[in-house]
This record gives sequence, structure tokens and C-alpha cells, in this order.
Amino acid sequence: MSSATSSSKLLDIPKYYYFSSGNDYSGSLGEFSYKIKNGDSLKALTWHGKLCSDKAEIENEMDFEKSESGFEEMIKWLEEKLEQN
Repeated sequence: MSSATSSSKLLDIPKYYYFSSGNDYSGSLGEFSYKIKNGDSLKALTWHGKLCSDKAEIENEMDFEKSESGFEEMIKWLEEKLEQN
């Protein structure tokens, strides 16, 4: 995903419109894996390894407001978790 289509400089995450349309998203960078679940809020999950989120031991989990500003906070949080890797 290019920076023109990604919301993050570090992770491949679609723009907010993708999530405002009700979609979930998951990805990874090396051993760092993440998932964004869409519901009343945006829930970000992180873990290490190649297992899917249903099988993995989730290390971090945080809910964010389902809005542009909540989405931007979530991106920053995910990037911080990656850098703590």
C-alpha cells in the first residue's frame, strides 16, 4: 500500500473511509500483527507471530471513537506499539 492510500507511515492501513463503510482490517509487519475491528467503536488489537487474531495471544487491545479523530488516535497508538516491539 502506498503512502497515498495508507493512513500510516509505518503500517499498511487504509484511510478512514474504509472503516466508516463498516469494514474490518488486519495486517502485519514482520512478527508484529494487528487487527482493527469495526463496531460501535474501532477496536485495535496487537500481537506477535503469524497466527490469526482468533488463535493468537492478544497483547494489546484498545477502543477508539469511530470518527476521523478517533481513527487518527488509533493510528498513533498502533505505531507506538510497533515501535515498542
